[in-house]
Amino acid sequence: MFEKAKSLFRRKEGERESETTQQPKTFFTQLKQGLRKTRDQLSQRLQSVMGGRAIDDEVLEELEELLIGADLGVATTMQLMEQIRVQAKKAKIQDGGSLREILHDQISAILKQNPQMPWEVDQHPAVILIAGVNGVGKTTTIGKLAHRFTSSGKKVVLCAADTFRAAATEQLEIWAERAGVIVVTKDDSKDPASVVFDAMQRAKSEQADVVLVDTAGRLHNNPNLMNELAKIRRVTEREVAGAPHHVVLIIDAVTGQNGLHQAKQFVDKIGVSDLIITKLDGTAKGGVAVAISNELQLPIQFIGVGEKIDDLIPFNADEFVDALLD
Repeated sequence: MFEKAKSLFRRKEGERESETTQQPKTFFTQLKQGLRKTRDQLSQRLQSVMGGRAIDDEVLEELEELLIGADLGVATTMQLMEQIRVQAKKAKIQDGGSLREILHDQISAILKQNPQMPWEVDQHPAVILIAGVNGVGKTTTIGKLAHRFTSSGKKVVLCAADTFRAAATEQLEIWAERAGVIVVTKDDSKDPASVVFDAMQRAKSEQADVVLVDTAGRLHNNPNLMNELAKIRRVTEREVAGAPHHVVLIIDAVTGQNGLHQAKQFVDKIGVSDLIITKLDGTAKGGVAVAISNELQLPIQFIGVGEKIDDLIPFNADEFVDALLD
């Protein structure tokens, strides 16, 4: 079964690589395509709200409803509208084009509250814990991260520490083969901390640059799994100085505000340092990325905008808003 799954994976990825080769894309092009569903809906509604109308309280109220509908959330929308009203009054704007510029600048400002710090991988190895509810694309994202690191010349070890889900290890092995990296598993153990210990030893013996540790989903509402994560952290701290160097939470944009609620529970319990938002290409409510960053007060490092191995792109606030409101 495993060999059949790997064969199917190779064939699908080969088809996707062929498409990528035929149609080379810049990051911004990828971003625009990935946000197409959200942008199409937002642009159409923005035009109906602001097109050819004098900017008054009624227009601003409609804009407020539009932003909530795009899943920016009530709290973030209220914060945004407060600044928009101040700026609109100060600039005495009369047209929709000027209002759109203010909207662009204020969304960018919210996203820049939590600037990304470059992921330093000068440590040998740099240890990155990956967390997230099952189904958010966690294992796929780990594979894409591995590909990004290897493409920049880094040696990567994957650690299959999600020992509570039978398919997790097989999926990670497939991605490890795809990305051309080492994967550490332990078929006879249900103790994720012991797998992490083995991965730390392997990474040091191989002089790896990066270790990506897959952890079990449902950590946020399972005390036993939370205890396992604490053990994982202790093992990394003992074996590698300063580890874990990053704790990354993966969030599925399609789940919208429900995903934000789950994310808050993770942040409260495991000390998240960075966010990756996946499946932005699968929703018309991509504005949730703004709400997530704002309400969690954490930087978005990458966003997922497709299924291909290179469809995980670095987050840039200005480009994101450009693609959202274009």
